[in-house]
Amino acid sequence: MTFGRDWSNLRNMNSDESKPEPAVAVGETAKNASTPVRDRSQRAAGRSDTRQALVWCGTELLTERGFQVTGIEEILKRVGVPKGSFYHFFKSKDEFGAAVIENYVAFYARKMDRIFHNTANTPIARLKEFIQNAKHGMTKFDFRRGCLIGNLGQEMASLDNEFREQLEAVLVSWENRVAACLEEAVQIGEIAAGSDAQALSRFFWIGWEGAILRSKLTRSLAPIDQFVEIYFSKVAV
Repeated sequence: MTFGRDWSNLRNMNSDESKPEPAVAVGETAKNASTPVRDRSQRAAGRSDTRQALVWCGTELLTERGFQVTGIEEILKRVGVPKGSFYHFFKSKDEFGAAVIENYVAFYARKMDRIFHNTANTPIARLKEFIQNAKHGMTKFDFRRGCLIGNLGQEMASLDNEFREQLEAVLVSWENRVAACLEEAVQIGEIAAGSDAQALSRFFWIGWEGAILRSKLTRSLAPIDQFVEIYFSKVAV
């Protein structure tokens, strides 16, 4: 990769943080700079919309196919963007991949907020709702999509250190979310007193990512159901 970023903030990421586009793009002439603010803002919004459309299309395709086999030309064709325009938004495919990961993480953070902040459910019920939501997504897309982070972790971790660090930071942030939920479960007696919530969460994510992959391969929910049954039989009181 030809760019550097600090992914440590992803470890505690709980919500989407958008970065506003500049009102005047780099390289605009003084004449363009004198254009009414409303027109410049509209153009900036258009650039932002196009970039986001590319990222969302990439999120869908990379979740199904992976990074290496997904071609930029197909993404551009689906979105209806000329080929040369891609490099107006991204310096390289690697930078695009990093943006896709950030987009997926922000989307997942919103979903996790909704589920794990729902105090109407007990902590264990929240975790089970998360599982049911994921199972629904697997069947909805006919097992073509799994977990983007898990998929890319297997594909890219041995090829690029920055991708590896970014993906690991995401998984740690997810572990922390579930650990907080399980710690609450310990406090109210749903899990045995003295249980290590962080270790239980780490074990959940190790098994969960494997179960998602196996379900995708077999086109069946059986691997997920088997993992979940064993996990809760050992964890819950």
